[in-house]
Amino acid sequence: MVRNGGIGSTYVSDGYNKDGGSNGGLTAGRRHFPLRLSVSNTSGCPLRTVHWPVMAVVDTSPSLEILVRGPDGFTVWTGPPYSNGEPSIKVEKIPCSNAKFSEDGCKLMVTKSDSVISIYGCKSSKELRSFEVPNILGATLSPCGTYLQTFQKASSPQEKNVILWKTETGESVYQLFQKNMTKTTWPSIRFSSDEAVACRMATNEIQFFDAKDFSKGIVNRFRIPGVAAVELSRSPGTHVAAYVPESKGIPASVQIFGCGKDSQSQPVARRSFFRCSTVQLNWNSGSTGLLVVVQSDVDKTNQSYYGESKLNYLTTDGTHEGVVPLSKEGPVHDVQWSCSGSEFAAVYGFMPAKATVFDKKCNPLLELGTGPYNTIRWNPKGKFLCLAGFGNLPGDMAFWDYTEKRQLGTTKAEWSVTSEWSPDGCYFMTATTAPRLQVDNGIKIFHHNGSLYFKKMFDKLYQAEWKPESPHRFGDIAELVKSVDSLKVGENKIQGQGSKSSNPSAKSSNTSAKSTSVNPPTQKPAAYRPPHAKTAEAIQAELFGRGPTQEMSKNALKNMKKREKQKEKKAAEAATSGS
Repeated sequence: MVRNGGIGSTYVSDGYNKDGGSNGGLTAGRRHFPLRLSVSNTSGCPLRTVHWPVMAVVDTSPSLEILVRGPDGFTVWTGPPYSNGEPSIKVEKIPCSNAKFSEDGCKLMVTKSDSVISIYGCKSSKELRSFEVPNILGATLSPCGTYLQTFQKASSPQEKNVILWKTETGESVYQLFQKNMTKTTWPSIRFSSDEAVACRMATNEIQFFDAKDFSKGIVNRFRIPGVAAVELSRSPGTHVAAYVPESKGIPASVQIFGCGKDSQSQPVARRSFFRCSTVQLNWNSGSTGLLVVVQSDVDKTNQSYYGESKLNYLTTDGTHEGVVPLSKEGPVHDVQWSCSGSEFAAVYGFMPAKATVFDKKCNPLLELGTGPYNTIRWNPKGKFLCLAGFGNLPGDMAFWDYTEKRQLGTTKAEWSVTSEWSPDGCYFMTATTAPRLQVDNGIKIFHHNGSLYFKKMFDKLYQAEWKPESPHRFGDIAELVKSVDSLKVGENKIQGQGSKSSNPSAKSSNTSAKSTSVNPPTQKPAAYRPPHAKTAEAIQAELFGRGPTQEMSKNALKNMKKREKQKEKKAAEAATSGS
């Protein structure tokens, strides 16, 4: 406490309001310390006191965590940055056959055996509740971890084999029968990200529930004959998209409906198309736009063995219903919205594929070039993009800064099965996992510019994923990148001090080693040249009077001599016939 005597004296109190009011508490990562100004007369009696908050920055960003699962069970690592180059273990190994975080990262579902599912709290890392469900085939958590949905093998159609449990109390709140479990029918009950809306696809209709009270049963329904797939918008859950396949000469269609009780059963947007086998429905953040990848098993142009695909775009206000104009023919490999929901990136076309960023009106904003790519990953902050070629491609990766419209670096991650940005948007993790690949299993973590930060190999790895966190809980991406870069500089200084040597040759070898350890930019493979085109350069040189830039092969020289002799022979015959 500091005090000055006389009129207008002031002092600062170091206390703060623990009630979390306007003068104290933690708000958006900052602690408010009140500044009290006391105005006194000459006798020292205070006339009035004024409180002003003083902002002291306190870092409340959550730490990154990684779930790693192998044959013996799962563990939870601390995420980067690492002080000693290695992660520490936050949760010791727990035997299980499957593990999955809730969408908000508050709970962890662990399948321990064929009949036992445990729910863990991610903050306490302790088991909250255990469920015994015999003959279980599938399970999933709702986005906020409020409900657990299980699918069991049914012995008869009368048996209700899909059960919705409340994780806090362990009670069953809703049950229904479902014949089988597929990608389009599971989970049976879909939730919006805030769990305000819940719906289910049934035969020829979409059913809606009160997400806070399932005892009310079905509160609303839309009848859609032939509906085969639905996708509820996530944030907010204001609309639902329904796919109806083509039948008896009627084209397939995707329709968008409003989810409100007062909304009519008429679609707010609709798009029809022929030659459609399956669709992928992708909502943006804000629930204003829907990307539809239409896939056909047969390509009538016979250009692709894998069929053909088109990218369609629909808006909830009806301003756009049509095909996204792609500048290269071929399949649509991947598409993803930015975190803002105002731009989307697409990878499309025959190899080498092309990547483009579009705005909400389907106008191209940024061309990312061409290459052996089939995957696009937009970081949660919307600043960085990773363009990659996984699966049957060699694993090339290109990192872009979207805000500055420039490429940051290139590298490779061969045989990657999964890939995702960290919640703070600074790191990119790839993993090679079984059973897709039985060898060379491991984890790689890259910086936002493509430089390799961490690598660990496993005899067998089944799963590696980030613990979900809201991107808004982290600071600005530019500040995070600066802090990470400062950590890298500090590590380099420590390594440099530890490797000092009086031998200049040792220093030069160290510098060369450092230069070679940095991931060099991958060279693009040379284009394929058919046999008849290998001598094209020499032929062009002969035709246009230029000397060949490379030494000609023996066969090329032999053929050139034959052609010269034939020309001389023809010229002599022409001369004799003319005389």
